[in-house]
Amino acid sequence: MTRTQNFDQSRQLVHSIINGIQEVKGHEISFLDLRKLTHSIADYFVICHGNSSTQVQAIARSVERETFDELNEKPWHKEGMSNAEWILLDYGDVVLHIFIHDQRAHYGLEELWADAEVNLIEQRA
Repeated sequence: MTRTQNFDQSRQLVHSIINGIQEVKGHEISFLDLRKLTHSIADYFVICHGNSSTQVQAIARSVERETFDELNEKPWHKEGMSNAEWILLDYGDVVLHIFIHDQRAHYGLEELWADAEVNLIEQRA
């Protein structure tokens, strides 16, 4: 697989993840392009939050359904489903972080990876 094919697949995965988040009204969606950073663990982080643990779990389920239905992709690894304060879905080149609102503010991933290019996604009406 060429780097261009990998880039295209990663971008398709980012868009599929964003669609899954938007389906259940996830909040403040952003994606960070980490490709130019030395020692980054993925090409992209997608970050959002929900207002309750129920919504955080619903976002994770929606994203898993969307990525599988659209791209036949499943996360390689997932964490945090039981307490649903911070769920991580790891797709390899793309990692999704779904927070409950207060946890997102506490961990501040966008600030931690401040050298990355941050892209904000507008909320669907």
